[in-house]
This record gives sequence, structure tokens and C-alpha cells, in this order.
Amino acid sequence: MADVLAFVEQREGQIGGGAREVVSVAAQLASEIGGSASALVLGGPGLTSAAEGLSTAGATSVAVAEHEALSEYNPEAYLPVVINHLRSGNFKALMFSASSLGKDLAPRVAAALDVPLGSDVTGMEVQDGVPLFTRPVYSGKAFTRFSIDVDPVIVTIRPNVFPVGDYDSKIQVSKFIPDVDPETWCVRVIERKGVAEGAVDVSEAAVVVSGGRGLKDPANWGVLEELRDVIGPDTALGASRAVVDAGWRPHAEQVGQTGKTVAPKLYIAVGISGAVQHLAGMRTSQTIVAVNRDPDAPIFSMADYGIVGDLFEVLPRMTEAIKALKSED
Repeated sequence: MADVLAFVEQREGQIGGGAREVVSVAAQLASEIGGSASALVLGGPGLTSAAEGLSTAGATSVAVAEHEALSEYNPEAYLPVVINHLRSGNFKALMFSASSLGKDLAPRVAAALDVPLGSDVTGMEVQDGVPLFTRPVYSGKAFTRFSIDVDPVIVTIRPNVFPVGDYDSKIQVSKFIPDVDPETWCVRVIERKGVAEGAVDVSEAAVVVSGGRGLKDPANWGVLEELRDVIGPDTALGASRAVVDAGWRPHAEQVGQTGKTVAPKLYIAVGISGAVQHLAGMRTSQTIVAVNRDPDAPIFSMADYGIVGDLFEVLPRMTEAIKALKSED
């Protein structure tokens, strides 16, 4: 029997949708190769109850490594714990989310084990017992299918691409205290500055409202915030590289090849011309709406719906229309 291990991220003791998605992909792969899906969670004390909820995502067992020193992500701390747990079982594959944390930790694990890494996977199937993965290449202009002929197979999964399963399985949760010594670390987390309280990470949001240089001034971002607020709580603000480089918005909101890759159900691009590096970060969105006054803007070639017009006239009307629809409900 070949099991599949999913690395589960937690933030301040909470397990998000991206982590559940990875567990569901692991469960799908495990069912097709005749094994079961396990999960590994690292963090501070009190994670056990949150880990139990992973049963509905498809995990049959969860190992929870609790230690105060693991409350904040530190690759020096996380790496040996992940490798030791991986070696303790018969795991055919190890899966991470292609989040900021996953993109940092997964290559370290692959390098330590001297095995290849399949990154940013957007599709998966099994043929003759061999997992085949799909990922975008050439800035998302094409896709490649590949297999990795080693054990374990290590891949990162692009968030918001795979559906989260709805399983009704029993789960076994075990807790252990890993052997970590912060005094041996070369790097320590002194302070963490995250997004504003209640804000959704752009890479995990179901809806992303992104702005570019067409907004003319950072003070005009209020029109995007109003639209975000009226759409709903699972909506995040995004930004193009140009406005981030100009200091208008934080890098955490940047969408693109040098920022974050997103795949929301709805992506609204406002005042963004559609440079290749930006398209690479959002082209896998399910539905793309573009608002730009230039009818020849490259973003329209990617958009499902395009509005040619002044964003300062279009967005308030769009916001009011959504408010009216919601009031009818």
C-alpha cells in the first residue's frame, strides 16, 4: 500500500481552505493508487481540535507536531520535522500548497531528499498506477504533463484549482512533540506583519479585485475597496507590479510572475493593461472581467467579459448594481 502525505499549513492555529484543498488532492491520488491520505500539521500548542476537521477533506490520519517554537514558520525548524515524518511511513507522494510557505519549504524538502519537485500543479490523473501531473509553462501560455519516477513524488498544488472533497471518513489524530532547538537556528522570526485583520490573502480568495496604473493615484484605491466590500468577505484586493513598484500597494497584493499566482472563481482587472508577467499570475482564473479605457489593451484578449470605459464611472455603477442585486435577495 502506498499512502500520500499532505503538508497542512496553519495560521495562528487555524487551518484554511488552501490546506483542505491539498488534503483533498492527496485523498484523490491515494484512492487511485490504492492507499490512504495522511496529513502533517506543524504549529504551536492547541492544533489538535483544528486538525480533526480534515476528515471531511479526505484525510484518514493526521499527525500534529506541537511545539511553541513552531508557532511561526521557520524553514530550519520545519524541514527536519517534515523529513523525519516522511521517512517514518510508506509514502508514495508528498503534497504542498503552492503558497508562499509551500514554495519555500517544498524545494528544501526535495533538495534534502535529492529528488525532483513538480511545482504549481493544476491537473492530476493516474494512468496504469502512475500519477501524471499538469502544470503551466511559458508564463501560462502552454501546459505540460509530466510524471516523476522517484519515491516520494513531491509536488506543490496551485490554490483554488482543485475542488475540496466532502468526505465522511473516520480520522485518527496523533500528537507528538518534535525535537527542536531554537538555539541552533541561524534565523529567528522576531515579528510578523500580516494583512489587515479580516483581510483575505489574494492567493486564497474566491474573488480578486485588482488595480493597476489606470487608477492614477493610490488615493483612488477606495473605488476598489468599495467593490470588494460589496461583493463579500471572501474577496481580496490585488495589484499589478507597476503599482507595487511605485509603492502604492504592498507586495503581498501583487499578482503576476514576480508576485502571487491566483486562480479565483472571479478576477476583476481594473485599469490593468495586461502585461505578460501579470497575465501569467491570473490566467487560470475561472472568470475574468476587465475594465479599461483602452479597447486595444492586451487584458481584453484574456477576459471573458470586457468593459471599455472610464473606471471611475464604471466601478461605482458596478458597485451599486451589485448592492441592488443583493438587496433583492
